[in-house]
Amino acid sequence: MIKRQAYLNQVIPLIDKNLIKVITGVRRSGKTVLLSQIQEYLLEHGKSKEQLIYLSLESKKNKKYKDGDVLYDYLISTCENINGKSYIFLDEIQMVDKWEEVVSSLLVDLDCDVYITGSNSKLLSGELATLIAGRYIQIHIYPFTLSEAKEISLENNKYTTDDALFQDYLKYGGLPMRFALEEISVEPYLSDTYDGIVTKDIVKRHKIKNVNLLNALLAFLMDNIANPFSARSIVSALKANGIKTTVQTIVSYIGHIKSAMIIYPAQRYDLKGKKLLSTNEKYYTVDLGLRNVTKNSEKIDYNKLYENIVFLELLYRGYEVRVGKFDDYEIDFVAYKGKSRAYFQVCYALDFEKAIEREFGNLERIHDNYPKYVISGDIPDFSRNGIQHFNILDFLLNRK
Repeated sequence: MIKRQAYLNQVIPLIDKNLIKVITGVRRSGKTVLLSQIQEYLLEHGKSKEQLIYLSLESKKNKKYKDGDVLYDYLISTCENINGKSYIFLDEIQMVDKWEEVVSSLLVDLDCDVYITGSNSKLLSGELATLIAGRYIQIHIYPFTLSEAKEISLENNKYTTDDALFQDYLKYGGLPMRFALEEISVEPYLSDTYDGIVTKDIVKRHKIKNVNLLNALLAFLMDNIANPFSARSIVSALKANGIKTTVQTIVSYIGHIKSAMIIYPAQRYDLKGKKLLSTNEKYYTVDLGLRNVTKNSEKIDYNKLYENIVFLELLYRGYEVRVGKFDDYEIDFVAYKGKSRAYFQVCYALDFEKAIEREFGNLERIHDNYPKYVISGDIPDFSRNGIQHFNILDFLLNRK
């Protein structure tokens, strides 16, 4: 596996700082591998194997440690026999009852550095999480970006061109393990991963009773990535397909789906009124491979796929991403990082004058000095009036 260098660069300055390192991300996005790469770094920099304690809390052999008291007693007794500082790695910590009490106590009772992972975005939002408030830092990881996919493909000589890699990425996404599989095994792997997320991180965790409704809702969300809609419009769409539900149920189920990090929301932001809008969010999937093995529609909408990939890339680069509203016009993405801001329009092709005017014209209506970009699959450079045009491969592979 390639080094997840962008994430290691976030972790390395935090080593030996008195903060809990919380690594979150959707199931199978590479959290366990990142933990092992952190351990490799520690070993390379003078730490001994006995100082490193790793537990996978999803493993059956560690079932007893799901009891927080048992886990705490084990870690205390183990670390007391270690010469020097202990480095504790707890994988899928949400499996442990009252894990926050355990982790909080470890910082007080031991000379240790703690790293935990979790597959739930609400890991740090519960009442008990106040026990570690101000004592942790969160690092969120995503499936491979296209540039990471290219790095691993260079190791196995799998793709002859960047375009071949991109077409494969559009179809199968960036979950790290799928790159180690033969193509015939990729779709079953993605399907099993999707089922695992639904079963373990949504149905069991939130005690969902109407699994058929959940699956129908997920199929709707996957089919409609990059489309704005409300809970009420989802109720109407499901009703048209013979599935009855309520707005309250849909809102609740979407919350559970978001917490499993298989879907990410992008709130709409009124650029003139300078306020977030509470209706018609857009949703994007964490991985196109998971989306493509589950969606109902056979139609390939490259505009949606491109938009989803750019959304994920911006998140990976550390931006907070919103959908912009400017009068009656939409800006695909308004990306914020600190005090900086950038605007993005994304489409499959600028193949006729109307498309060019739509993508560039929306940005030209915004009269400020922040960077503005149009990203498409086109090779010719259509940049104009200070708005930069990038071919999507150049953007994703950092060639521009």
